[in-house]
Amino acid sequence: MHAKPSWSDRFLRPIHRWVWRDPRRRARKLLTFAQTEASGGRDIARAAELTGDAILRRLYLRHARDEQGHADLFNARGRAILGDLGERGEAGGLELDWLAPGERAFDDLRVAEQSDASMLAFLHLSEKAAAGRFALYRDVLADRGTADVFATVLRDEEFHMTYTRTQLARVAPRGSALWRARGKRVWKAYLRIASRVAGVLGWIMLLVQYFIIIPVFAIFAKRSARREREGFVDRKDRALESQY
Repeated sequence: MHAKPSWSDRFLRPIHRWVWRDPRRRARKLLTFAQTEASGGRDIARAAELTGDAILRRLYLRHARDEQGHADLFNARGRAILGDLGERGEAGGLELDWLAPGERAFDDLRVAEQSDASMLAFLHLSEKAAAGRFALYRDVLADRGTADVFATVLRDEEFHMTYTRTQLARVAPRGSALWRARGKRVWKAYLRIASRVAGVLGWIMLLVQYFIIIPVFAIFAKRSARREREGFVDRKDRALESQY
């Protein structure tokens, strides 16, 4: 089973090429990928401890070992790029993770609560998405050293994508687990997009308040202040209109 980038990633191919062009950002993204792969490997090792299926236990352990190997590759390459940059590699900049993500972490997955079928479905969709992205990154990178790292990782990702689909067909032949997993991914993708949209709208509203609403109120306040008489105002010259 060969990985193919999604239509959205293919559409954004020039953007991905631009994102990976900057060596400083490239190094930071690789180091972030290393953390994600290492975290995923620990969760898969935990799944190997919990499953009662001997075949899955063996495959999960290999999968976890592969993920740790990927973490080492990404970490080594990222540090090598930073070493070539010297002090410049410590400078800040935009990460743009939402434009060029790696493999989704297991932060929102409770491994102990998953059945064999749901775990395999989750892994299959995650590995398929990651393999498609890594295939695209391999192709757009002008840095051949980093492209070779993605090519190496991609071979393992394709194996992970294949074994999870095969084992899912064995464990849950009906295929309903895969559809449920797809539904969860769509819902979580919607929540991620909604949170980003809400953040952008909040930022816009703050700009409107600071640069439009507050200056307008300040102008009206100044006009009102100019109509007020300065200092103490004696009111004895005014007609008595009430007992106070």
